[in-house]
Amino acid sequence: MKTDKELGRLIQLHLIDQGVETPTRQRIGDADKIRKQVIIDSITDIMTTGLGLDLEDDSLKGTPERIARMYMDEIFYGLDINKFPKVTTVENRMQYDEMILIKDISVSSTCEHHFVVIDGIAHVAYIPKKKIVGLSKINRVVEYFSKRPQIQERLTEQIYHALCFILETDDIAVVINATHYCVKSRGVKDINSSTTTSKLGGIFREGDVRNEFMNLIR
Repeated sequence: MKTDKELGRLIQLHLIDQGVETPTRQRIGDADKIRKQVIIDSITDIMTTGLGLDLEDDSLKGTPERIARMYMDEIFYGLDINKFPKVTTVENRMQYDEMILIKDISVSSTCEHHFVVIDGIAHVAYIPKKKIVGLSKINRVVEYFSKRPQIQERLTEQIYHALCFILETDDIAVVINATHYCVKSRGVKDINSSTTTSKLGGIFREGDVRNEFMNLIR
């Protein structure tokens, strides 16, 4: 995947200004290998001292390294602004002014309260003004912000505000419906419930456009 670290930095500043950035602290060191080793050491301590597992067993001995790679390269890569996806936009020369909707975008995230799976779909729509974005880039933006420890409300806001910044318009709508495994697999253990969050801006807050969008995503 092509990345744009400068755009990632600008998006981060914009989200901070909007009050919706993920709460983070300054990282330890600049090298990925330093952060990776911190995770390996911590997971090793959890597995051995905390859980009493024997990491000399051939099935377990590589687990801390596997978890470290998974955290940094897969499920939490969205914490690294240098990995923000390259988002290609083109000038809206044809003056297209109708809704563009991308439905059923896969969402696979991690609950920041229990570090278990959030699994669902997102629907994203916008009405162009000056810019049109490559369609797959919206999926990439959704994926990027999903790859963080999250709450669904913040995830919805981050996608919305990032796209507002990129497309230079408030005429954007984001709806996410997801199952939270902290509800499904522990605690109340409700296997049937799901959670829907939405962020509608600009013209999407008005009756006719709002209703059209909601009807299209049903």
